[in-house]
Amino acid sequence: MDLEDVNRLVRSDMVAVNIVIQEQLRSAVPTIPAMGTYIIGAGGKRLRPIVLLLSSRMGGEQGPRPIPLAAVVEFIHTATLLHDDVVDGSELRRSNATANQLWGNAAAVLVGDFLYARAFEMMVQDGDIRVMSTLAEATSVIAQGEVAQLENANDADLQPDAYYAVIEAKTAKLFEAAARLGAILNQADPEREALLARYGSLLGTAFQLVDDALDYSVSAEKMGKNRGDDLVDGKATLPFIHAMQEASEAERGALRDALKSGDRSGLERVLEIIARTRAIDYTLGVAADKAKQAQACLAGFPDGPERRALSFLADFSVRREF
Repeated sequence: MDLEDVNRLVRSDMVAVNIVIQEQLRSAVPTIPAMGTYIIGAGGKRLRPIVLLLSSRMGGEQGPRPIPLAAVVEFIHTATLLHDDVVDGSELRRSNATANQLWGNAAAVLVGDFLYARAFEMMVQDGDIRVMSTLAEATSVIAQGEVAQLENANDADLQPDAYYAVIEAKTAKLFEAAARLGAILNQADPEREALLARYGSLLGTAFQLVDDALDYSVSAEKMGKNRGDDLVDGKATLPFIHAMQEASEAERGALRDALKSGDRSGLERVLEIIARTRAIDYTLGVAADKAKQAQACLAGFPDGPERRALSFLADFSVRREF
């Protein structure tokens, strides 16, 4: 199985999801549909809604109910992107100008708020208290993760546990919620629900680890954002943390200075230290282990195209170069 096989498997569902997204972006305020359409249509992987669709179809759900919930998950994710780009002062995402660059910070924050609000309206329309509880908790945890990351900014001595706590909250939690919703829609037993939720969390963690490695190892043309943005934003991600642990005292001083200053002039030196300490290989190795753990969570589910697709996504999350 490859990514095209996965896309083919969910193609009709994703067409329906995109229709729901466009319908729910309608507003008498022109900036809302313009910005929403711009960022949602900018070529994202849509992994979170795909995980929801695959996990629900794997359990036997054949009806239309997963479609609007997949759109809800995408709205929540898009809202976090809008807010993140404002906080980070980002200029590029997916090789395009960020929404805050085109419409301004205030508009980006407010449209992000609209997407959260619209997502909650759609949850209420579904009417299942467990669906609402899962997505509400995920949204709360994501926000807390973002604040924790802000508190950790420019901390060159950040410990791995604190780093993992942030990525498990701000990235893995929505993957976890998407997979858990598949179990909820199928009224799966608690054990299977827990396994799917853990699959989602591990998948999301692996995905973020690879993102953090790619930030130091892939060109802007491939990654769709400027190389070294995490350093400039003061984020001590796992490649940086591992380099700090393995570096000489002089090298640690250079790493600290670069993270604190947020100046791209120190990036080349940081890249040299990261390469010498094999921090990228280390990070990718941790990501691969998380992906294998995610795949193990699927072992008790019946074999079929959806299960194979979910297993492939774990592989894809660590093998990708974008």
